[in-house]
Amino acid sequence: MVFDATGNPQTILLLGGTSEIGLAICERYLRDASARVILADLPGHPRKDAAIAAMTAAGAKSVEWVDFDAVDTDAHPAVMDAAWGEGAAKRDVDVAIVAFGLLGDAEELWQNQRKAVQIAEINYTAAISVGVLLGERMRAQGSGRIIAMSSAAGERVRRSNFVYGSTKAGLDGFYLGLGEALREFGVRVLVIRPGQVRTSTTIAHWEATGAKEAPFTVDKEYVAELAVSASAKGKELVWAPGAFRYVMMVLRHVPRPIFRKLPI
Repeated sequence: MVFDATGNPQTILLLGGTSEIGLAICERYLRDASARVILADLPGHPRKDAAIAAMTAAGAKSVEWVDFDAVDTDAHPAVMDAAWGEGAAKRDVDVAIVAFGLLGDAEELWQNQRKAVQIAEINYTAAISVGVLLGERMRAQGSGRIIAMSSAAGERVRRSNFVYGSTKAGLDGFYLGLGEALREFGVRVLVIRPGQVRTSTTIAHWEATGAKEAPFTVDKEYVAELAVSASAKGKELVWAPGAFRYVMMVLRHVPRPIFRKLPI
């Protein structure tokens, strides 16, 4: 059975099982009803136990861990097998959240071939890999929701973080297209474009680099609330915060000679 009688998911898969935003989305779902939560992330991840404990405390019916290495795309089908189960243990996955990725050092990335390839493999190639597999599974079950974490950085790629931005632009385009392809099969895909989000990772980055919090920065709980409500309404694309959409709408049309001079 997919979703319960009131429309709440019974099984949630979080790809990027230690992502603070992804966990916040799971917690928001669990506020409405208990559900089975499957966390997929690197074997032996240092935040594994904390993530499992957080989902248990939030009221999950059960919490399972599946080893998931984004760059090992050959192993991704086995991750889906573990999430969906087999035989008598087979189940539907109602909501899948794609929330893994790297930020990296913007200046180092365009000058370090190995790290540039790594971020492209994780943020883009791996995201496509799991997206195709999620689409295949949900198309077969005839329902489901996919929530993909994109970024405002992919809307118009900026000099300040163009390697990262390019990977998010690719992810963004793929998942919007995937939503169109899956619509006729009863599957809905939501792409979320946040600006900066307050997490322990971003706060540590600000402290280490001396960077200041950008305008329109939001809390992870804000993104979680938006993700759950927008997905329930069948929306395809949302910004976090919503006002950021209009800022980027203007920036999208700024001529490049002017755009490169903007302090962004």
